[in-house]
Amino acid sequence: MTLLAPLLQGFFSDRLIAQRSVTPHTLSAYRDSFRLLLEFASKRLKKVPSDLYLDEIDATLIGEFLGHLERSRHNSIRTRNLRLAAIRSFFRYLALREPAHLGLIQRVLAIGQKKFERNIVRFLDPSELEAILAAPDQKTWLGRRDHALLLMTVQTGLRVSEVTSLRSEDLHLGPSPHVQCRGKGRKERCTPLTQQTVAALRAWLRQRKGAPSDPLFPSVRGTVLSRDAVAWLVKKYAETASQKLPSLKNKSISPHVFRHTAAVRLLQAGVDRSVIALWLGHEQVETTQIYLHADLSIKERALARTAPLPAQSPTRYRPDDKLLAFLQGL
Repeated sequence: MTLLAPLLQGFFSDRLIAQRSVTPHTLSAYRDSFRLLLEFASKRLKKVPSDLYLDEIDATLIGEFLGHLERSRHNSIRTRNLRLAAIRSFFRYLALREPAHLGLIQRVLAIGQKKFERNIVRFLDPSELEAILAAPDQKTWLGRRDHALLLMTVQTGLRVSEVTSLRSEDLHLGPSPHVQCRGKGRKERCTPLTQQTVAALRAWLRQRKGAPSDPLFPSVRGTVLSRDAVAWLVKKYAETASQKLPSLKNKSISPHVFRHTAAVRLLQAGVDRSVIALWLGHEQVETTQIYLHADLSIKERALARTAPLPAQSPTRYRPDDKLLAFLQGL
């Protein structure tokens, strides 16, 4: 019998940290996946996690764990698939180290990703964006910080993690103003800033003070803002803006909606998709295809350029066979 604990510890220390040098974000995602799996297995098998054997973490138990994530924890299919990806990565690591368990490993690796619906991305129209940007009270320290944060986010399209990790020294507000950040996958990129954003950031820096290495948008305690804090302030200002603009009441506004809005604004301005991909830090140009689906105005302009279809009188399909009629009635 092979204990699970040393194998899992080797996976994290040797495979993820020493060999692959994964980012802290990836490491924490894998950690949380296995923490949840071990808690589930411990309750199911009535054993502490350190006493679990590899043979006990089989495809059946993992399948039950994935179902538990959806039914009991109400996780989305995307989250379920991310947890499964972490587990499969561990079992691929085991394939060369535990050949005696190859049958178990293959059965786990055969568990497939679950299909899910891809919703059209949400973005803000100009009036909605203007209302949210006007919501912070710029007479206060927090209001000036939040206005500068929201404005830069929607102009640059930075991810929440990229915005919160910015330092004052990452801003370059002289000639060719831009912000430099380290994004997903440790990719560094520079994003240009508009004069409107530069003016807001200069005003904020005069109020913020602090050292160049301090967070650009700190909390009231001077620490780095959390993702939840940014999500909360976005929701707060969206609710404030919805009092003047009722269309916002029916929209779920998150920080990522600002990123989508930045992409759609670039697309509507006629910017090439390859440039938008570079701007947003996408690995592939095809990723920007989702914004073509989201913007109805682009489709309407394409429709206006097409020739009208020939007029025909509508007819109703009538099956001439009983089996076809049965299928038609389903």
